[in-house]
Amino acid sequence: DYLNDQNLSAVLTSINPAVMTTFVLFIVFLIFYFLFLFTSKLNLRKNGWLFIITVLVMITAPFEIYLMTIDYHIFSLVDQGRFSNGEVLNLIIKRLTLLSSFSLIELLCYGAIIFLAIFKPLTREELK
Repeated sequence: DYLNDQNLSAVLTSINPAVMTTFVLFIVFLIFYFLFLFTSKLNLRKNGWLFIITVLVMITAPFEIYLMTIDYHIFSLVDQGRFSNGEVLNLIIKRLTLLSSFSLIELLCYGAIIFLAIFKPLTREELK
């Protein structure tokens, strides 16, 4: 009842900065993560937690980048200011239904990443 054709464009315009923020921050996250991997002295063989985090990031990144292309279309349409509500809604529906449960799986993976980064399991100690 709250959303109708008259106020939907205002809601989409107010959500637009959040879409762009997540878009930019994911790119920044990928850049800094891979910079960390290449510049740190941590060995993936000795730090199993870092290896698992890297695998999770590399598996989920292509899917998220694909969804970001849809986010970019949404952002560019709303940012221009001349958009039809139906067109933007179709893109949002496409984004939510395209990979259906991927968003939930991605949230669980990133929760696991936080757990692994905090507790650092599977760390092999060097024998002297």
